[in-house]
Amino acid sequence: MYSPELLRAFAAFKHVFDPDDRFNPGVITNPEPLDAGLRPGPGRDALPISPAHALTRDGGSFAAAVHRCVGVGSCRDLRGGAMCPSFKATRDEVHSTRGRARVLAELLRGETLPDGWRSEEARDALDLCLSCKACASDCPVNVDMATYKAEFLHRHHAGRVRPLAHYSMGWLPVWARVATAVPGAGALLARRPVAAVAKRLAGVEPRREMIRFAPRTFRSWFRERPAAGAGRPVVLWPDTFTDHIEPGVGRAAVEVLEALGHRVLVPPGRVCCGLTWHSTGQLGVTRRVLRHTLDVLGPALDAGLPIVGLEPSCTVMLRDEARELLPDDPRAAALGGLVTTLAEIVAGHDGDWPFTELDASAVAQVHCHQEAKGTYAPDLAVFERLGVRPDVIGSGCCGLAGNFGFEPGHWDVSQACAERELYPKVRTAADGALVLADGFSCRTQIAQGTPRRALHLAEVLRGALPDR
Repeated sequence: MYSPELLRAFAAFKHVFDPDDRFNPGVITNPEPLDAGLRPGPGRDALPISPAHALTRDGGSFAAAVHRCVGVGSCRDLRGGAMCPSFKATRDEVHSTRGRARVLAELLRGETLPDGWRSEEARDALDLCLSCKACASDCPVNVDMATYKAEFLHRHHAGRVRPLAHYSMGWLPVWARVATAVPGAGALLARRPVAAVAKRLAGVEPRREMIRFAPRTFRSWFRERPAAGAGRPVVLWPDTFTDHIEPGVGRAAVEVLEALGHRVLVPPGRVCCGLTWHSTGQLGVTRRVLRHTLDVLGPALDAGLPIVGLEPSCTVMLRDEARELLPDDPRAAALGGLVTTLAEIVAGHDGDWPFTELDASAVAQVHCHQEAKGTYAPDLAVFERLGVRPDVIGSGCCGLAGNFGFEPGHWDVSQACAERELYPKVRTAADGALVLADGFSCRTQIAQGTPRRALHLAEVLRGALPDR
């Protein structure tokens, strides 16, 4: 459109008023190459990375995973659905899946975020991500921000002191064993003055109630009960929450499985899926924990026994994340293929039906990881057969999201997520209606935010046994 002479005149004129080329740089007077503003490609990412996750969908490339986001903006939909809870609470682009993907893309380019993995801007953008994994299923291109956040935290805190919550909530399986091993520790921590000090030392949001550890673990109860008779063997997964905090869920599951004709086993040694370390980005510890778990489960894996999970987030860790973190260990893939849920076991039962009809209405909160990486169809099939009419909450994550809701600075978003639909429906549920939630976080959020107690499917099924 313009001659070279006129373009040079434009450049000289602009330089008089804009000597540092701050306004509209690289467009007319000194244009950049045509591909300068395009998405980074091979050789253009400033931060090469060997991710801890296999990222099999993206050829092992963290950059390719981040660049899945093409800016469609489904994560900004305010009409409903599970994605993205932090954006729905804040209405801030940076707290959407798309916003976080763009921040990570800029981090990889190394231009606007020159601090790389130490970037505080990237840390702040990811801070309000609940790791609910809704984007892994609801995003049109399946961006998995929970995995990207774990990768970022793994590198951001490498060789440095972490936030206190990473040592308390991140190492919850260890602290749970300590608390249940010391008589009276759980009751002591529940006392208000002690709880206040403990929360401050642990980096826990002061408005949160302390987790109360059970005086007797599920595994202790299981060891001391009479040995089960013959039946189809299944391994019941003793996750930390069931074992140390709500052992009644595990006891109920044992009764239900035995009523279906199964012989229930538990792993002979300490096992853990590594969930709390994974969500806080302590991926080296996560892998060590998973390898130890695979060693303990060796005989069950060799025998091909079903492994029944009760906690949805732990089930997802065993089914999906284990093979992503240990891609070279065939046992991780074998484990993923054997893990099942209680609902899947019950829905697939083709023998005598041992449960009575309940004829009850219910409010059901689906765990966000189950919704994203699994299915709720078996649960619905079981409810139908039990005569339970569930009103399934469609707003996704409860807002507690494991360690997220316990960390300082997350209270408002945590409560806003619950107030979208969960709290109102639970508060207005009829007195005789059941409140259903398989996730420990979901039950905790409901207990701390409403006057109702939520039940695990195992507890509902045990209540439907004729002698209950």
